[in-house]
Amino acid sequence: MGSVCAGGSLGTMIPPSIVLIVYGLITDTPISSLFTAAILPGLLLGGIYIAYILVRVRLNPALAPLVEDAGPPLSFAAKLAASKGLLGPILLVVVVLGSIYGGITFITEAATMGVVGVLALIVLRGEFRFALLREAFDQTLRSVGILLWVTFGASTLIGAYTLAGGPRLIGSLITGLEIASILIVLLMMLVFLFLGAFMDWIGISLLCMPIFVPIIKQLGYDPIWFGILFCINMQVSFLSPPFGPAAFYLESVAPPGTELVEIFKSFGPLVAMQILVLALVLAFPGLALWLVR
Repeated sequence: MGSVCAGGSLGTMIPPSIVLIVYGLITDTPISSLFTAAILPGLLLGGIYIAYILVRVRLNPALAPLVEDAGPPLSFAAKLAASKGLLGPILLVVVVLGSIYGGITFITEAATMGVVGVLALIVLRGEFRFALLREAFDQTLRSVGILLWVTFGASTLIGAYTLAGGPRLIGSLITGLEIASILIVLLMMLVFLFLGAFMDWIGISLLCMPIFVPIIKQLGYDPIWFGILFCINMQVSFLSPPFGPAAFYLESVAPPGTELVEIFKSFGPLVAMQILVLALVLAFPGLALWLVR
């Protein structure tokens, strides 16, 4: 359960990450640069998960028993024939991400290309139905509508806060502290970890970024690096009790009798690995900025 949820949460770290897209829009940071910066930390996090699973299973093979009567191994030709269904989705990912990384389109145009590509794949596979299209429109409207109302409310509060001079006051208070700038960044990380246990990442973004990012720039740090730190923090928040949305998603599809407490216990070692990667990116900013530079 732990490996499934931790692996699933990597989708918000490895491009195209919705967390980084929202961060880029809120802070006016280039989204393509954020995507590039997330590659190494995302691969590092995934690699640590894989190493942990391999070591645990080697120490205790009962954790991942071999399948009995799996049948004879497939030939290369059979594997190739079975994998042809992957060509369409892989081509779609290459087109969308390639257009962003190649500087051909902005994020909105790339998203449009993704929608058109998915529709084309559905038509080619003979699965297109108007009822399916209507359901997709309905789900999109519900998801985007919620996000827009949250954004509208938060923007209104942030606007009043800005007009009242809040960012200048908080910025001067924090930068006026006679402590090392890295300690200020560590304090921000603690705020993210605390809020992540109780709030959704969208609310944290809209609440904290208008305050924190100007301070980060004033301290001379790169907002792209800070965005990657925020994204890793949100990895932790997906697994952190009591909010931990990954646990509730898993509980809804887990076999009957699976307790929520049992799911959260399975997250322990993986949360520790996420915090380890967070510490590494904090200590070595090049892990996030090397590919960008």
